[in-house]
Amino acid sequence: MRSRLYFLLPDVRSARSTMRDLLVEQIEARHMHFFAKPGIELTGLHEANLFQTSDIVHGAEMGLMVGTACGIGIALVAVYYLNGAVSPHVVSIALPIIGAIIGAWAASMIGASIPNSRLKQFEPALNEGKILLMVDTPRGRREEVRDLLERSHPEAVDRGMEPAMPEFP
Repeated sequence: MRSRLYFLLPDVRSARSTMRDLLVEQIEARHMHFFAKPGIELTGLHEANLFQTSDIVHGAEMGLMVGTACGIGIALVAVYYLNGAVSPHVVSIALPIIGAIIGAWAASMIGASIPNSRLKQFEPALNEGKILLMVDTPRGRREEVRDLLERSHPEAVDRGMEPAMPEFP
């Protein structure tokens, strides 16, 4: 598992310098996500993508749970009313899986169109032209990254962390 650290940087020049320093410390670019208001050119920086800027992940998680629950409910009704017409084992396994898939897909499509609720707190600073840096670090390197930015980039304002991020390759 990784932790996502949030920092606000005053401008693009500072963001580029911060990215170079993090790369030197062997934080891969794919674990750094820069986000700014529209109109600010982030060329040369690893920009935040749909997964960081929208609620697609949260939507998929919620859809998975609701879809599975609906699939279980429909399976129970189907087994009761279709008594003997179909195998209860197939229905009780297939419908929750189908419900989970459809629920996750539908909710993630909705989530993709909604701004990330976790980033709402940064809106005032982003509107002032600041750059948000999200760094996904292994738990053992959190303090190392914080210390580096505090030492090398005093202009970077530490805005906390999100403790449990899944670790993707």
